[in-house]
Amino acid sequence: MEQVVTFGEIMLRLSPPGRQRIRQTHSLEVTFGGAEANVAAGVAGFGVPAAFVTRLPDNEVAEACIRHLRSFGVDTSFILRGGDRIGIYFLEIGSVMRPSVVLYDRAGSSFATVCGGMFDWDAIFAGKGWFHWTGITPAIGPGPAGAVKEACTRAKDLGLTVSCDLNYRRKLWAWTNNPSEVMTELASMADVMICNEEDAQMVFGISPAEGDVESGVIHPRAYRSVAEGLCARFPRLRTVAVTLRGSVNADHNRWSAVLWHEGQFFEGPSYDITHIVDRVGAGDAFGSGLIFSRLRWPDSPEKWLRFATAASALKHTIPGDFAVISAAEVEKVMAGAVSGRVNR
Repeated sequence: MEQVVTFGEIMLRLSPPGRQRIRQTHSLEVTFGGAEANVAAGVAGFGVPAAFVTRLPDNEVAEACIRHLRSFGVDTSFILRGGDRIGIYFLEIGSVMRPSVVLYDRAGSSFATVCGGMFDWDAIFAGKGWFHWTGITPAIGPGPAGAVKEACTRAKDLGLTVSCDLNYRRKLWAWTNNPSEVMTELASMADVMICNEEDAQMVFGISPAEGDVESGVIHPRAYRSVAEGLCARFPRLRTVAVTLRGSVNADHNRWSAVLWHEGQFFEGPSYDITHIVDRVGAGDAFGSGLIFSRLRWPDSPEKWLRFATAASALKHTIPGDFAVISAAEVEKVMAGAVSGRVNR
């Protein structure tokens, strides 16, 4: 299969144990995560060679981060070293009516200070077939945005498939008053676009005709117009996927997705997830599932959707950012094995 490259920031993730609040805890659990790293780890877990490109400081925390990535089979050979610190995010996991809370501490990180010209994209893309980025990276600052533009331009010139997950993060877009303008230029180079039920509206003002995200009522067919609106705005797009989260409460979500591919529209299966272990990274699991399944079954868009939706539903059962799952496990869920019976 074609090798995959992802580009973005990986952070130190700090969370109170159990479901404690940050203000009450006396300890923090440590791991690493970030959207593009999560996708690389997911793709590698499915058996596809994947490289993650970022910039990290030259210290022991960064070494631990790189070891963590390598333990999941991710190629880290293109990670640059430099800058002063790794970005951090604090995650307080919610429960029932109390939502999860994310606090960022990433200003001035090694990745936040990258700029165009730092990365040798010809060397990075040599022998590769797919490049993935998300809207989180240009939100970090003008330097990372410039690096994404440089990478997308070169990937397009070299004939790689370019995928973009819009991943709108309101708390990050502080450096510009017009995120839509930045994202429009970058998204125009994408062949595949992924977003959730709110991203297209938040970034480009494209919204479905019906449905109320806050009430947890999501109408999948309404998102055909969102996919078609995105394709009208970005003629290069061949595939648009929209993940749909109906939130009953912080522990109970209904999860599904839709896919538009070259004029065909598909609705994915719906999973009723009544006990969420960790929802962070579920959208990235969808992205890795979509990339893998499109490479494995290039002519089966309905199968892409079913695989990606099952992979992302399964991620809700796994703590941490990374989807520690195999393709075989996803295919069992696709086949209806959702009872959770002991596998002896």
